[in-house]
Amino acid sequence: MRTCLLAILVALIAPVAAHAQSADLVLCDRVAADPSDPDKPADVKGVPEIAASDVATAIKFCKQAAPSSRRAMFALGRAYAANRQTVEAIAAWRKAADKGSSAAMVELGVAYGNGSGVARDEAQARKLFEKAAQAGNPRGVSNLAALGNAGGGAPADPAQARTLLGKAAETNAEAQYQLGLMLANGDGGEKDDVAARALFEKAAAQNHPGALERMGAFAQEGRGGPKDKDAAKAYYERASALGDEDAKKALERLRCPYAIKDKQGKLVTTLCF
Repeated sequence: MRTCLLAILVALIAPVAAHAQSADLVLCDRVAADPSDPDKPADVKGVPEIAASDVATAIKFCKQAAPSSRRAMFALGRAYAANRQTVEAIAAWRKAADKGSSAAMVELGVAYGNGSGVARDEAQARKLFEKAAQAGNPRGVSNLAALGNAGGGAPADPAQARTLLGKAAETNAEAQYQLGLMLANGDGGEKDDVAARALFEKAAAQNHPGALERMGAFAQEGRGGPKDKDAAKAYYERASALGDEDAKKALERLRCPYAIKDKQGKLVTTLCF
């Protein structure tokens, strides 16, 4: 009888514990999830930076969710970093990276590249970026390229970056945007405005601010597809609402398209509509 009662109690308690753990992760995601983390579910928006007022909450709930979630462990590192607890942030990112978090690999790579909280080690940074890139993390790809361009070690390989981004772009908005930029600029291969526009459109459908701004520019100029000023304005407005500064400037140029300058070429005023 006693064994039976214990079994019933365990059965009743288990769902409660699981629910509490899930609630911790939900709260962790709400205040500390990284928008560019490939582990992040599509319905989690994420925050570019953790608000100062949310740091304590992020540390509390991400710490509670971290033992069973590498995403929460990575977010815990972000929360510690926002609280200027560099040692704790590095430790959390190491644990998350060991569990396969490519986002944590990128942050560790940045730390090694800058010598922030660890001894500066470009070789280790490169290794981490490569591992993240192989896992399909677009930031891993772009940071790897940036590390090569900065000098030291093997030069960046734009063609390889295209290949790696191509794999990540199947599902990731940031990768779609980054690959679109490479195609639009002709980096690592032939320039292809049509393919670039298609990638920007995919990322824009996921509310990627940069892709929305690029779609506005492509629609305004007729690059890679039809010219459509109304669509361009709509894309700029959506990007601007998400905080994209280039889109805000583009909207202002649409509103005030004519510039009046003096004999020296200095701007006197603009004509707005």
